[in-house]
Amino acid sequence: MRECRRQWSSRGPRRHSGGPEGGVAVNSASEQGVQRAIESIYRNVGEQITIEDMARTAMFSKFHFTRLFQRATGVSPGRFLSAVRLQEAKKLLLSTSLSVTDISHRVGYNSVGTFSSRFKRSVGLSPTAYRELGGFAPQIHTDGQRYGARTAVVHGQVSNRPDDMEEGPVFMGLFPDTIPQGSPVRCTVLERPGSFRLEDVPEGSWHLLVQSVRPGDEEIIGTRPPTVATHGPIRIRPGAVAGPLEMWLRPMRALDPPILLALLDARRVALSGAAS
Repeated sequence: MRECRRQWSSRGPRRHSGGPEGGVAVNSASEQGVQRAIESIYRNVGEQITIEDMARTAMFSKFHFTRLFQRATGVSPGRFLSAVRLQEAKKLLLSTSLSVTDISHRVGYNSVGTFSSRFKRSVGLSPTAYRELGGFAPQIHTDGQRYGARTAVVHGQVSNRPDDMEEGPVFMGLFPDTIPQGSPVRCTVLERPGSFRLEDVPEGSWHLLVQSVRPGDEEIIGTRPPTVATHGPIRIRPGAVAGPLEMWLRPMRALDPPILLALLDARRVALSGAAS
């Protein structure tokens, strides 16, 4: 398996031409209903929540709610709920001394074995290892070997929003779906927002997911919402060149699925890169 590559480059001019896509405020009745359901999930993460419960909170029929939820978040209500449970478990592992068994029950699992296997598959580390490493994987291995021909390229530019002048390290990964979990098929770490190039991309349909580490959060887990960007699905054929893609970082929103992958410790990578 490969590891994520660093792409360190000299500072280029800030790019503020055009503007970011997406990131709009929740303003429609349907999205407000979905957001009510998501808020209820977070408040009751340890309870046995059903799709019917979410639909009632959103004040839609089950069928209509499921369609609206998928459209607003990019994933099904059940997958979003599962991701929130694991996200809450990540927080409890780092902020409490509760046992793994106690945490699994607090986030709605009846079986610690099921919880541990799902946590490792989604986060990339076992719950115990995640706690010991402080929530960040020292390495992220890519998982492109089981896919088709690996001859394509994805390239483009990651930019801050015009009203955000902060710059920090950026993690980028190609994943099978909209939740960054498990191993990406290709990934890289940028020193700061700028140009990127992912080579040897396997054929298939991928989502490019981006997270940036804010300045000042390099050595701590920040309390501010991370900045993120998404693009996809990107359909890749052998030998194709996808791009240039324009990726605009924005604060993570309530409608965004949680980031489950234990990301490469880009903070320390950035510091060691700056010192070298």
